[in-house]
Amino acid sequence: MSRVGKYPVSVPSGVTVQITGPEVTVKGKLGESKLTLRDNVEVTLDGNLIWVKPKNETKHARMMWGTTRAHLNNMVKGVSEGFTVNLEINGVGYRAAVEGKSLKLQLGYSHDIEYPIPDDVAMKCEKPTAISITGRDKRQVGQIAAEIRAFRGPEPYKGKGIKYETETILRKEGKKK
Repeated sequence: MSRVGKYPVSVPSGVTVQITGPEVTVKGKLGESKLTLRDNVEVTLDGNLIWVKPKNETKHARMMWGTTRAHLNNMVKGVSEGFTVNLEINGVGYRAAVEGKSLKLQLGYSHDIEYPIPDDVAMKCEKPTAISITGRDKRQVGQIAAEIRAFRGPEPYKGKGIKYETETILRKEGKKK
């Protein structure tokens, strides 16, 4: 069983945390995030540390203990540093470009794919074959990266498609002659 909940979340300078009833608000240089707490966890602020404790010893309370601590840690990191996911595009003629508030993808289909960029997420294409997605919400950044990757996932024979920067594609051997 994980013991993530017993460790405090440290709040860096420049980040303010407010606990008002069942809601925790975290403000930093990248914006503001809010979390509504479940009724079986208790959150306290002690100096620059956030402590999370279960209110009782039920199984659900212990599960929410670690989950709430992880959410708070991601919120603090998100408003202070932000989260970034990098994607790589492999394939002849495959490219991406940011045009205004949308990402234009050319992935070998008969049409271009236009992906609208949400307001609180930033996308950059330093090269036509690299996409960088940045935002303060870890879940949202990961979800957007997964949706973009799903347009043309990497295939195992030539490795063409969109993949995460850290992902390795297991390559298969082609036909024997």
